Amino acid sequence: MKRPNILILGAGYGGLTTAVNLQKKLGYDEAEITLVNKNSYHYESTWLHEASAGTLKPERVRYEIKDVLNKKVHFVQEAVEKIDIKNKRVVTNIGELTYDYLVVGLGFEGETFGIEGLDKFAFGITNVNDARKIRDHINTQFAEWASQEVSEKDDSLLTIVVGGAGFTGIEFLGELANKIPELCKEYDVPKEKVRVICVEAAPAVLPMYSPKLVNYAIKALTKKGIEFSVGTPVVQATEEGVKIKKGPNEFEFIKASTVVWAAGVRGSRIVEESDLPSKRARVAVEDDLRVPGYPDIFMVGDCAFLMNKETERPYPTTAQIAMQQAITVAENLVAMVKGEETKTFVPNLKGSICSLGNSDAIGNVFGKEFTGKSASIMKKIIDNRALYFIGGTSLVWKKGKLNLFK
Repeated sequence: MKRPNILILGAGYGGLTTAVNLQKKLGYDEAEITLVNKNSYHYESTWLHEASAGTLKPERVRYEIKDVLNKKVHFVQEAVEKIDIKNKRVVTNIGELTYDYLVVGLGFEGETFGIEGLDKFAFGITNVNDARKIRDHINTQFAEWASQEVSEKDDSLLTIVVGGAGFTGIEFLGELANKIPELCKEYDVPKEKVRVICVEAAPAVLPMYSPKLVNYAIKALTKKGIEFSVGTPVVQATEEGVKIKKGPNEFEFIKASTVVWAAGVRGSRIVEESDLPSKRARVAVEDDLRVPGYPDIFMVGDCAFLMNKETERPYPTTAQIAMQQAITVAENLVAMVKGEETKTFVPNLKGSICSLGNSDAIGNVFGKEFTGKSASIMKKIIDNRALYFIGGTSLVWKKGKLNLFK
């Protein structure tokens, strides 16, 4: 009897966790498992803000996919170009792959909301290479300022605009606040010449947290020199900087050589361009994470849209949720291979922690609020825990944040 072919697209938190759990639960003779990813490595997307600011080397953020897979999973390094659900095949840059069961975990892309110029003149924190570009660009601007004659110095080279005061934006600001004094020392730049401005369209910072935690975060970052412009949406980005709206007919142009956009993500365009029923490249899934009308297709991570029936709001697209979804997807695939019933995905939300640099953070875990050093230590433990669930103790020793108190 032919073994069913399980095809997993993407090796982010959702896709890779699915593959790792399947290799533990299925025997060689029960299914053929294939994982497809355009890179040979997985990267911790929740660490990209550190690599972007230059407080963590990009190579620390990534590890080779084959290092956490055994021979039960066939890894294919190819770029997915099209999902053909009618013919149950996936087109890649090299050829075609067929499937009996499909898991789509193609991750996220930056969302510009149609704002003019953002796609051309703003950086996005979306992958390891983008993180390198941001880090190198900021270093180059400091070096350029330092090399200019005193009478010709352009202070906009030292101005950084960060669009978005959500999770990613605030964490990136925290790392920048720690890195800038080092850059000033390295390039002989007076710290008062540097401006880092966070621009947020919404009326509040970090809306997922209580006012007490938000106030702590703003105070901590402001003390380190970060400026906030809240309720002022970006309406245009140019080569010279960004234009923000401060009132009904009031605009301000911020001249800046560095603009980093961290104000929203969407699912993969490949999902949007397929015949799958999607909105902003995310598919509303059934309780067992299958696509309505397509019982052989599962969605996981940023590609999956699932409502929390208690709050009547969608579950956030976090690494925590993606990994929990992946465990359920793996269990449901095993059940389907064995002719059994699938189970409902029941998330176990433990809370979240937002870092404010290497040694400071805010968070709400199991309903209790934390700030400062204790929150920072918990954040590192959570990061290490994610590594452990995929690669065990050896991966934690190799890539983990072992100095919890630094």
